[in-house]
Amino acid sequence: MTEDALPTAVTNNVRITVQTQYSADHSAPPYRYFFAYHVTIANEGEAPVQLLSRRWVIKDANGRVQVVEGPGVVGEQPRILPGESYEYTSGCPLPTAYGEMKGWYRMVDDDGDSFNAIIPTFKMIVVHDTSVN
Repeated sequence: MTEDALPTAVTNNVRITVQTQYSADHSAPPYRYFFAYHVTIANEGEAPVQLLSRRWVIKDANGRVQVVEGPGVVGEQPRILPGESYEYTSGCPLPTAYGEMKGWYRMVDDDGDSFNAIIPTFKMIVVHDTSVN
């Protein structure tokens, strides 16, 4: 998938792009499916911003919704300078082979002004490899 086709959202010059991957090694179908997601947060503005907290809304194929909130991401509250980006990888277990996530990061600039940078809705789908080796 090209980077242009990845789920992307821009809020106040902060571009968030997400790429997902099913992890068969960490899954136990039909009761547990594990998905890794890689997030890139790019500061396209002219002032530094810092990520303070996150809020995820996770929905599985049964319609069950879970909200996860907390400080930072992967134990960090990164400060992102203009023209730079921050990347991290995390994961999400689901009880179904399909789900969606969306949310926002609470950001603050050097003037103390805060805003919610939108995380685009992205799908987590089990894709079976049908290639022959």
